Amino acid sequence: MVGPYRGLFDGPGTKGFVLAGFFGRMPMSMQGIGIILLISTLTGSYATAGAVAAVTNIAFSIAAPLSGRLVDRFGQGRVIPPFAVLNALSMAALMLCAGLGLPGWTLYASGLVVGATSLSIGSMVRARWSHLYAGSAKLHTAFAFESVIDEVIFVTGPALVTVLATGVNPYAGLAVATISMFIGSLALAAQRRTQPPVQESRTHSGSPILIPGIALLSGVYLALGAVFGSVDLITVAFAEDEGAKSAAGFLLAAFAGGSMVSGLWFGSRHWRLSLRGRFVRALGVFAVGLSPIAFIGDLRVMAVALFLAGFAISPTLITGFSITERLVPSSLLTEGMAWISTAIGFGVALGAWAGGRLTETVGASDAYGFALGAALLAMVVGVGGSSLLRLPDASTPAKG
Repeated sequence: MVGPYRGLFDGPGTKGFVLAGFFGRMPMSMQGIGIILLISTLTGSYATAGAVAAVTNIAFSIAAPLSGRLVDRFGQGRVIPPFAVLNALSMAALMLCAGLGLPGWTLYASGLVVGATSLSIGSMVRARWSHLYAGSAKLHTAFAFESVIDEVIFVTGPALVTVLATGVNPYAGLAVATISMFIGSLALAAQRRTQPPVQESRTHSGSPILIPGIALLSGVYLALGAVFGSVDLITVAFAEDEGAKSAAGFLLAAFAGGSMVSGLWFGSRHWRLSLRGRFVRALGVFAVGLSPIAFIGDLRVMAVALFLAGFAISPTLITGFSITERLVPSSLLTEGMAWISTAIGFGVALGAWAGGRLTETVGASDAYGFALGAALLAMVVGVGGSSLLRLPDASTPAKG
């Protein structure tokens, strides 16, 4: 399994931008649950916590393609620093408003700015890999590695923020996430040698979302984001119902852990099946694997079920980013990948909102039914529109 990953870091500067990108995107797994834990602890309302998290994700979803376009036009080194500063200041404002018990609108306003200034660091790192290994068999392995990194973050992040928020201080998790973002983002911006060059587009205009295949992928990832957002919030309530709220982070880590394991395996294989074929099969496996969580009432059994359900996440993300890389012109690549993050962000916002409402009306166990429905919708949309994902050369080349 390790063999194909050897030589991946032979390219100049790869280790540096991978490490910086790791710390820069830690908030993607810590911010949502950190906001939920902070606000639910201070206000006692999961609905309010879910709504603020939803506003943050909606703002990110709207802003991500715009910041991606700025990066494509001006370069990562010029765009990242001001966004990182504003993001850190707005997160500090959110925590201050919550701590002082200021009116609810201040939570939504500061959360909106947090989301609007959050950058899609993962898209920028993938753009660097694409610039380095475009047309090479190593690019599939690089995207697989990035998916594994994402899942490592989602394994460690929720557990870390939960331990900090419940065992140290309600603000500690968000504080650590913000510091990590700030240091990692500035370190990535400083590495000018590996950033994709700014390219003036002479043959392409408009937005990548107008490409039919990208629009379809965005629809699928919108539904998948709803799964992730609802599972995050519902799992916190589920653990509390079972008398162990601090276990929520470990349950979510199990979900991401299954994806991490499958990502390592998926990226190490030579695939003859087309990208399109891999994508639709991964969606089917995900929907089937998620089914049991709606019928479980025990923490230990839920941990196992979430681990198994996570197996299809990495393959779905890896193939989706690979298809995006082939469908989008290079001059719009960061924006194109940001649209995937945008779709997931909108879905997470919808899932957090719906999860909060359903948790308070029908209970956590029954609320998991929403996550299952969203997974089924993703499968239906992806399979039904898969003809839009046909590529001139859909097979991933053999690894070198």
